[in-house]
Amino acid sequence: MRLNTIATSLWASAGLILAGASASAQDVNQELEIVGAPVPGLTSFQPAATELARDVQWLDYWLLVLITIITLFVTGLMIWIAIRFNHKSNPTPRTFTHNSPLEVAWTIIPIVILVFVGAFSLPILFKQQEIPEADITIKVTGYQWYWGYEYVDDGVAFDSFMLARDELEEFGYSQNEYRLATDTSVVVPIGATIVMQLTGADVIHSWTIPAFGVKQDAVPGRLSQLWFAAEREGIYFGQCSELCGKDHAYMPITVKVVSQETYDAWLIEAKEINGV
Repeated sequence: MRLNTIATSLWASAGLILAGASASAQDVNQELEIVGAPVPGLTSFQPAATELARDVQWLDYWLLVLITIITLFVTGLMIWIAIRFNHKSNPTPRTFTHNSPLEVAWTIIPIVILVFVGAFSLPILFKQQEIPEADITIKVTGYQWYWGYEYVDDGVAFDSFMLARDELEEFGYSQNEYRLATDTSVVVPIGATIVMQLTGADVIHSWTIPAFGVKQDAVPGRLSQLWFAAEREGIYFGQCSELCGKDHAYMPITVKVVSQETYDAWLIEAKEINGV
């Protein structure tokens, strides 16, 4: 059964939209591969489906290499000091109080490393935060505990609720997608620049799709933005990533990336449902 915290009035006002949009999304779903989903035992990233995700994963990999080198160096240095300067090996300790070249080195080298890291990480951050001109703009509103979507330029709007176990097959999913799949999904065409405008209706939520490399808080009273351009057709899952109350774990996100032709057909149907 649906979460008992969802008001009955919401179902009454949005029933036709939800039912029609769900049917359309189900038709789209039958042709798509599930690409962006958590996998039991997986210790790495989901497949990158955007340029942003590839950048983030590349940066993560090289930072891991750099941190590993630094950790091994410091660990080796500590072991060497413990062996070389213990009481048995060095019964008479030195009496000097400082070593200027060494002190300068351990100050300058970390600064150089941080500048090096910043030279690669800041452009990736700016790419995420500098919002390009949108092909499609979607306003996202986080509620306790579901998501509302509005295609700003097309007059299409719907709410998105988590599917119960006994509803998954009806919507084209398996039991593996429980707590991931929603009754209505964000549908976008492959290659299009999508700008999401985010806000919260009650408390702070956070909208994310890991395979897209995007995450942004939805704060009440504010309108924040993120963008992505998906490069692979498929179904991608996300989850509210800001603790927002007792049912925080039950407001997943589903995005379906489809061909332009499929999107155009879906949009026509969605407009008819919304009376546009």
